[in-house]
Amino acid sequence: MAIQGEIFPDKGKGRSTSAAQEILRFSSHRFLRQRLVLCILSGRSIRVDNIRPDDVHVGLRDYEINLLRLVERITNGSTIDISVTGTSFVLHPGILPGGRHTHTCHLGRSIGYYLELLVPLAPFCKKPLTVTLHGITGSVNTDLTVDSIRTVTLPHLHMFGIEDMELKIIKRGSAPLGGGEITFSSPIVRHLKTIQVVDPGKIGKLRGIAYSTRVSPQFANRMVEAARGILNTFVPDTYLYTDVFKGEESGKSPGFGITLVAQSSTYTLHSAESSSATSRIPEEVGVRAARLLLKEVQSGGCVDSRHQWLVLLFMALGKEDVGKCLFGQLTSNTVQFMRDMQASLGVRFRITDAGSNLLLLSCLGVGYSNVNKRVD
Repeated sequence: MAIQGEIFPDKGKGRSTSAAQEILRFSSHRFLRQRLVLCILSGRSIRVDNIRPDDVHVGLRDYEINLLRLVERITNGSTIDISVTGTSFVLHPGILPGGRHTHTCHLGRSIGYYLELLVPLAPFCKKPLTVTLHGITGSVNTDLTVDSIRTVTLPHLHMFGIEDMELKIIKRGSAPLGGGEITFSSPIVRHLKTIQVVDPGKIGKLRGIAYSTRVSPQFANRMVEAARGILNTFVPDTYLYTDVFKGEESGKSPGFGITLVAQSSTYTLHSAESSSATSRIPEEVGVRAARLLLKEVQSGGCVDSRHQWLVLLFMALGKEDVGKCLFGQLTSNTVQFMRDMQASLGVRFRITDAGSNLLLLSCLGVGYSNVNKRVD
């Protein structure tokens, strides 16, 4: 059986083979997707306990079980054992064969919830991966929309040499009934590039897309005008586009939203978004997204808060060289993810105060290699 990937830890750490085979134990349902990613990439089994033991409805939610089913679908040889009460499960990871897959996402979360699992795994498959997902393309809870993943998440991976990732929106679907459809495709890579991203530059461009489904096309225009009323004050190079879906391609529920992206002179990206889940008035949605974007830019750094964990993951998986990246204030999710990476990959980050509430994070990559990819 081909090995999905290999980790070459620092010889000075003295990690034994038996230690590498130990089951990692985690607690709580939080950070589930990131822990599943680390489990599959590291090849180490995990056990998660205390999943909502005190809630009225204990255990895993339906959308979390659906996520585990997606893991089974895209991997070969994975086994998942869920307890009777659903408050704990054990995952023994398999390999990533790639290929074509179709999955219907649970309507409790958006498609972005599932893409955040697929994006970091896709480059390390044996064959190029193509996945068709059905569900909600907009925002549910704090999930990224498919627009944010297409315009911000995938470009972040260009820094690491991962090109030609593609996300096509075939149908849009808003909450609660969904009806959307997207196709995500990714090439494979053997090694990741080591990054030295320390200059955030100055914001010079603002871009965005306002979408609507099963509502008046004027809703998208109203969101654009409201957002431009704030953003034009800071950056004149502002272009916001509308994407109006009608008929069968507009899903099963009415909805609208807007995604905004700020690009600097050094091509760093910051993003923010808002949707009808927070307000039923288009002007309020546009204003909220604009203010969130300004707050994101104010935090500084070369990576926005919602993509910190992804950049840190690929820094850790890079070649055995020191990678550096400048961050703004680290979120609690990012801090926990760094702890999980230390447990699963044995990677520690050096954090240096760069002034102006900025932090310079650096680490030595583990030299992760996709041994399934043929050497040209």
